[in-house]
Amino acid sequence: MKKNQVKIYLSFIFFACAAISSCGIYSFTGASYGAAKTVSIDYFQNIAPIVIPALGNTFNEALREKFVKQTPLTLVTKDADLAFEGEIRDYSVNSIAVTAEEVATKNRLTIKVHVKFTNTIDEKWSFDRDFSAYEDFDSAQSLNSVQDDLIKTIVEKLIEDIFNASVANW
Repeated sequence: MKKNQVKIYLSFIFFACAAISSCGIYSFTGASYGAAKTVSIDYFQNIAPIVIPALGNTFNEALREKFVKQTPLTLVTKDADLAFEGEIRDYSVNSIAVTAEEVATKNRLTIKVHVKFTNTIDEKWSFDRDFSAYEDFDSAQSLNSVQDDLIKTIVEKLIEDIFNASVANW
């Protein structure tokens, strides 16, 4: 009886290993890098009509951190297998909920980023497109009082979307 259990156990391990290895390079974040070993992330300049000084650094550091912490890729300055470049194109606040007296009750902060992603290993995954994310806030609050938290949340959404589009192939 024990010999059969050992055989079943070993067979299970063998098939599990075969199934995992047949999927190529895969991570628990859902990202797939293929044969890529390096990534470069150029500085995304803030060219939005309204320039918030900290936004550029916040975005750039978050994008680099995402790839350093959640991938086995090595961050390099040039000649990378995967390369990102682009700019922050828009930072805007708009009213989204207005009362009958034409008074705004909710505002929306929106940030748009243009990203050119180049995959030198497999060009079909490269793209050149815009990403946008927003957060709503109560109009009774001043933008200055909530801006840092809103930017942090919006940047997290943007980074997740860019990560998924580039290496998660979603």
